[in-house]
Amino acid sequence: MKITAKFIKGITGTNDILYDGKFQVAFLGRSNVGKSTLINSLCLVPNLARSSSNPGKTIRMDFFLINDALYFVDFPGYGYAKRSFENRNKLAKMILWYLQYSGVKNRLVLLLIDAKVGFTAQDAQMLKTLREEQIDFIVVANKADNLKTGQKEKELTKLNLEAGNAEVVLFSSKQNYGRNELLKKIFTVVRPSTTSRQTGT
Repeated sequence: MKITAKFIKGITGTNDILYDGKFQVAFLGRSNVGKSTLINSLCLVPNLARSSSNPGKTIRMDFFLINDALYFVDFPGYGYAKRSFENRNKLAKMILWYLQYSGVKNRLVLLLIDAKVGFTAQDAQMLKTLREEQIDFIVVANKADNLKTGQKEKELTKLNLEAGNAEVVLFSSKQNYGRNELLKKIFTVVRPSTTSRQTGT
């Protein structure tokens, strides 16, 4: 599946781009789980989203316009221990603000986890928040290339159970494994754009 993509802007809080009516696909997960690399893989543009082997590279919400119709939104990773407490707290508040208080409703969250590591306590808490806020989400088990071929189905079954039977997609950004499957799932959820701020009222 071919898509077009371009970087629009990065923000750290409320901004008009959040409310321009375009559907938003938010990429959330622990630091260094591969959010930026996943965006590059889906878009087939190697350096579109800033990625680094050093955790904590993303420090804002980066918006990428996809097919001139929706946004991929790259979020900072949560749980990076080497950040100062103040910075970790600030980024955590930004993520929770987006999920709970921003008023954005026309969206889908891709919750990235490491396919080999599985759900951490922080991932489980994020999963709980998404359910409590009734936000549509898909769990993406990234770095599936670290699993042996015979392990993939077994690990997928395990992750499905851990996710409470939520939808889980195995993915490898290195190999573009799962790319078409994930894009199809994303575009199945995408709803038509609106021009008004969505508050759920």
